[in-house]
Amino acid sequence: MKKNIRHFFLLTALAVGTIHIINRFVNATAEIKNILKLENGNYYNWKNGKIYYTKRGQGSPILLIHDLNPISSSYEWCRMVKKLEKNYTVYTLDLLGCGRSEKPYLTYTNYLYVQLITDFIHNVIEDKPNVITTNTSISFVVLAQNMNPNLMNRIIAINPPKISEFEHTPDKYSVFRKTLLESPILGTFIYNLKTHERNIEKIFREKYFCKPQLISSKMLDAYYEASHMEYSHGKYLMASMEGHYTDNTIRHALKKIDIPFYIIESRNVSDAVSITDSYVRLNSAIETAFISNSNQIPQLEIPDKLIGMIQMFINHTSTQ
Repeated sequence: MKKNIRHFFLLTALAVGTIHIINRFVNATAEIKNILKLENGNYYNWKNGKIYYTKRGQGSPILLIHDLNPISSSYEWCRMVKKLEKNYTVYTLDLLGCGRSEKPYLTYTNYLYVQLITDFIHNVIEDKPNVITTNTSISFVVLAQNMNPNLMNRIIAINPPKISEFEHTPDKYSVFRKTLLESPILGTFIYNLKTHERNIEKIFREKYFCKPQLISSKMLDAYYEASHMEYSHGKYLMASMEGHYTDNTIRHALKKIDIPFYIIESRNVSDAVSITDSYVRLNSAIETAFISNSNQIPQLEIPDKLIGMIQMFINHTSTQ
């Protein structure tokens, strides 16, 4: 009996040691290509961690906010910034827990990002920007504007999800998933599996892009690198997302938004029409448009077409 127990502990120790070595290898190799360079950016010393951001161009300010996802970063906008900066002052940032920003061990909540965006606009931009956001990040942008009515000039949301996706609440199962992901060795291993290069490529092919042939190896490498910067501590954001702590209903806030608000939805997104209709039903002032030949991330897949649509919206409200 004692011999079996000894073997069990030896095998357990061996398994834990092997997983730890794999985690260390991932951390050591993920940033070798150094795609997400730092030399063109700055850091905003926010109260909960340093926030990486860039500022380019001249003109009225535009703030580009990437999808709230530990594999995402402001790289998402790389094919649009150089063209937008010809006419605007363009700000990008890596959200806390993402990319080159700090990834502290804390519970990431929707309100945390409401505070981040509010403070960043007040302390860094110091003006009312046009805010362009993508996917789930629309939730904290809407809530930030609702809490601070003079914060933004207009909002352009690219492929926001169903409103119901923001209405989950933590339960014992989601809290267990959060706790598991936050664990030192096993949690990191699970996170590394979820953000493995093959899984990121699968996300690009099945969700992000309409035409897989347009996916470049550099894009995949950038997303992989972003997810593993700072020793894979993006797992803490993923854990909070798994626990539904980053969710918060936006229905009430959406009804009260009274600045120009536009939604651009890709036709290839499932239920695109019903998604836009659900937003308009809550606020009839919201204007919508559909973009073809793209999926979740048109800013990487068809940036020129998306820029044309964005400029149309900005010019439309500027002349009213």
